[in-house]
Amino acid sequence: MAMLLERFKSLFNELDAGCLDRLAEVYAADVRFRDPVRELHGLEALRAYYARLYEGVESCRFRYDGEVVEAGGAVVLWTMQFRHRRFHAGETLTLEGASHLEFGQGVDARVHRHRDYFDMGEFLYERVPVLGAVIRHIKSGL
Repeated sequence: MAMLLERFKSLFNELDAGCLDRLAEVYAADVRFRDPVRELHGLEALRAYYARLYEGVESCRFRYDGEVVEAGGAVVLWTMQFRHRRFHAGETLTLEGASHLEFGQGVDARVHRHRDYFDMGEFLYERVPVLGAVIRHIKSGL
């Protein structure tokens, strides 16, 4: 499992819109994926989702901050740094999150379930001019 996890982490630091077919290296054909935005079933649905996400991405790197690996799965803490032409052109944005991964066994030792956890407000809503000001004001009062 440790080798699969290392391949997974490495892939996400090499991934861009031009090499999304490489997702099959780490994901099973019947993968179930969920994040705060979408819930998907199947590798093709996941590939299409990432194709939309990577449109406009100028750079994307992950720093892996910790992990817990157990038989059949892992939780990985990460910090993503990325630049996107739609968000504050030229600025590097940072998002912290975690991925919960469940692996298949034997011949099909790939990711069968992937769930991402991150603060959607921090990622998107706080960057919208008026809405972001309101959210930051609410957070400052807590």
